[in-house]
Amino acid sequence: MTVQRAFSVPDPGRRAVRPHVPMRPLWLCRVCAAPWPCSPARLLLLMDYRRDRVALSIHLAGCLFDATADLLKLNPDGVPSPKDLFDRFLGWAARA
Repeated sequence: MTVQRAFSVPDPGRRAVRPHVPMRPLWLCRVCAAPWPCSPARLLLLMDYRRDRVALSIHLAGCLFDATADLLKLNPDGVPSPKDLFDRFLGWAARA
C-alpha cells in the first residue's frame, strides 16, 4: 500500500532539483553556465507549463525581449543574430 502525503516532507533519498534560472544580464544558466534556457531549464519549463503552452510562449517571448536588451547593453556588436535568439528562446518550444 502506497501512502500519499498531503504535505511536503523532506525525503533523504531524493535529491533536490536545482532550478536552472538565468543569470542576468549574461543570460547564462546559474547552475550549468550554458546559454539559458539550457536543456534542464527547457525540461523544467515544459513541466511547469504543461497545461498552458500559450503561457509558455508568452513567458519566453518576454525573456527574449529582456535578453535582447541586456545583451545589447553589454556588447552592442556581439549580440547573436535575431534568428539565433529566436531559436534559443522560442523556437524550441514550438517544436517540443
